[in-house]
Amino acid sequence: MKFKLLLLLFALLLAAPTSFASFPVQRTTVSETATNQVNSDEETTLFSPAALAGAKSQGVALLLWFFLGGLAAHRWYLGSPWYWNVLFIITLGGLFIWAIIDLIDIITGNYPAKGGFKSEFF
Repeated sequence: MKFKLLLLLFALLLAAPTSFASFPVQRTTVSETATNQVNSDEETTLFSPAALAGAKSQGVALLLWFFLGGLAAHRWYLGSPWYWNVLFIITLGGLFIWAIIDLIDIITGNYPAKGGFKSEFF
């Protein structure tokens, strides 16, 4: 009986998650503007690959708005605060006014997404 109890305790110890993050990690987008040595009128914006990987896609946000907009899926995807998302769901998208504003912001790229938008649409 003690062996079974000891085996069960050992199995529970192995099954329990042992590592948790002790602090939240925030990912930020870093952009640098570089000037061309030959032609100083042109400026090129360079993005790091890690920053581009964390950027959100406008196409995905638009599809989420169209198919799951009533559940604020586009807002969850773009990183809006949870309490605004819940309010969006309860008020039916601010009687569809917030939903239209979100659509315009997503299309124009002005939605304040965490990590920014990728340059391509899809």
